[in-house]
Amino acid sequence: MAWEQIFGIANLVALVAWGVLILAPRREIVVRALFFGPILLLALGYAAGLVLVLSGVVPTGGGGADFSTIAGVRSIFSSDAGVTIGWVHYLCFDLFVGLWIARNADAYGLNDLKGRLIQAPILIATFMAGPLGLAIYIVLRAVLLRTRSAHLIPT
Repeated sequence: MAWEQIFGIANLVALVAWGVLILAPRREIVVRALFFGPILLLALGYAAGLVLVLSGVVPTGGGGADFSTIAGVRSIFSSDAGVTIGWVHYLCFDLFVGLWIARNADAYGLNDLKGRLIQAPILIATFMAGPLGLAIYIVLRAVLLRTRSAHLIPT
């Protein structure tokens, strides 16, 4: 399978999962399906790709691929394999963070229609620019939910 196909499949998996996370009723079975389905699938795909690149089975185009220098990281992303594996990393972690935001918001009372409408743009921001959505949620939670939560750090 070509890296372009893997890239497309990963994008489709993530897009469907985000649609479910944002639009579907947030029942426990749905949350578990997202966690043990697309999040785990993306994580395993990333792990397999990472092992292939770091072991040298899949070349990255440049020499000396490593995580300790800018040149090393640039080398990793200089090939379709490196870009695809890096992108799957983003897709997986952003989806995981989105699931945490949704569950956390639900747990702190933002689970009715109004709460879901508040969550939707935050989840979309997390899908499009992961840390931005997380930052918005943390600030929003600090402002809106400070009376319901003695702490902001996830447990």
